[in-house]
Amino acid sequence: MIRRSALQNEFLINSGVAELLATEAETAKQPLQKALRRASRKAFLWPEEAAELIQQGRSLEEFAGVGPYLYKIIRRWIEDTRAVPQPPEIRNDFLTIPQARSTLAKKRSWLSALKGDLQMHTQWSDGSGSIQEMAESAAARGYEYIAITDHSKGLKIAGGIDEEQLRQQAAEIEAVNDACKAAGQSIQILRSIELNLDPRGDGDMDAGSLKQLDIVLGCFHSALRRKDDQTERYLAALRNPAIQILGHPRGRIYNYRIGLQANWLRVFDLAAELDKAVEIDAYPDRQDLNVGLLRLAGKAGCRISLGTDSHGPSQLAFIELGIAAALLAGVKKDRILNFMRREELLEWAKSVPRD
Repeated sequence: MIRRSALQNEFLINSGVAELLATEAETAKQPLQKALRRASRKAFLWPEEAAELIQQGRSLEEFAGVGPYLYKIIRRWIEDTRAVPQPPEIRNDFLTIPQARSTLAKKRSWLSALKGDLQMHTQWSDGSGSIQEMAESAAARGYEYIAITDHSKGLKIAGGIDEEQLRQQAAEIEAVNDACKAAGQSIQILRSIELNLDPRGDGDMDAGSLKQLDIVLGCFHSALRRKDDQTERYLAALRNPAIQILGHPRGRIYNYRIGLQANWLRVFDLAAELDKAVEIDAYPDRQDLNVGLLRLAGKAGCRISLGTDSHGPSQLAFIELGIAAALLAGVKKDRILNFMRREELLEWAKSVPRD
C-alpha cells in the first residue's frame, strides 16, 4: 500500500524521485553515481508516475535508466513516502512529462493547433537524423513547418557548419521540400541556423549568408558559468540585426549548470520593443526559459518561440514540455510564434530589421 506524503499530501511524484536520485548520487561511488545521475535526468521523461506503476503492480524497469537495483531503491522511497528536500537551483523548476500532459489536458487545443517546431539539429551538425527524417516526423505530427537550426561554425565541438556547408544544406532542404510537396505533404522546411553568439552578442557567420535564411536563432555557448550580471550581453544580442530569436536564454542544464543571471525585465522589455522572440527550449535538460522567467516575459509582452532542440526525430515529442511551460506561465497564445501559419511567421521574420 502506498501512503500519501505528509509534506506533499500526494504520492511521491517523478520530480521528487529525480531529486532523491540526484541527492543520492552526491555521496555514491562509481559506477553507481553515474547510474543515479542518469536516472535522475531520465525521470523527467518517464511517461507515467512511478508511484502509479507500483500501485498497479508493474515494474519500474519499464522506465529508461532503471535496472533491478534502482527499482528496489525507488520503490522503497515511494512506499515509505520519503521526504523530498527542496531542490537546489541547479535542479529546480523542471517539468516532468506527466506534469506537462496533465497541464495540456486542460487546454487540448494548444497542442493540436501548433503549426511547427523552431529548433532542431540534423546530421549536418550534431543531430542523428537527416533532414528528410526530421521532416517526416514533423509531418506525422501535422506540422506546417520546421526550422532546421544546425550549429554554426564557431561551435566546432557540435560539428558547426560554415557558410559553404550552409549553402549546400540549402540545396538539400529545397530537394526535401520538393519531395514532400510531390508526396502531397503540407510540411515545409525553413532554412535557419543556431548562430553561435560570443559574450559581446556577435555572431560567427557572414552577414550575407544569414540574410538568405528564413529565421536566425542566436544562442550563447561560451562563458556560461559567469556569476556576475550579464544583462548587457543579452541586450547586445537582441540588438544584433542578424537574429530574430534568442535561444535557450539562460543557458541552464539540469544538474550541470545553473545558467546566467540578468535583469530579465530589461531583456524582455527590449525583446518586445524590437519585436524579437525569446525561446522556450523544450529539451528536458534545458527547459529554458522556465516557468518563472516566462511569467516575466509574458508580462513584458514579448514574442515566444518554441523549439525542442531535437537531435533526432523521436525528440520532437519534447514539445509537450514547452507548451506546458507556456500555459503554466500564462503566456498568451497570440504571442507564441509556433501558432502562426507559415506565411504569417515568414512575414514576421522579414519585418524584424536585419540591417
